[in-house]
Amino acid sequence: MKTRAHVLIEGRVQGVFFRSETLSVARQYHLTGWVRNLPDGRVEALFEGAEEDVERAVQWCHKGPPHAIVRNVQVTREPYQGEFETFSIS
Repeated sequence: MKTRAHVLIEGRVQGVFFRSETLSVARQYHLTGWVRNLPDGRVEALFEGAEEDVERAVQWCHKGPPHAIVRNVQVTREPYQGEFETFSIS
């Protein structure tokens, strides 16, 4: 079953390669969507794909890359829309 997750990550998550590592994780799990920095210091991501693969990416966001310090992760589950062809950094 395919699903969609909208994720907001708080902590020391900008300037630590969070977006590029998220791109690598998304590609590893064959997910589509995007990741971007927000002006308030958070990182926002949207993942679409197979339910277990989306869950793996969401779980990775709780840890992030080696120099990140993740303090909070908000996840909103949404219906799969299939609107993306790839995963990108916005």
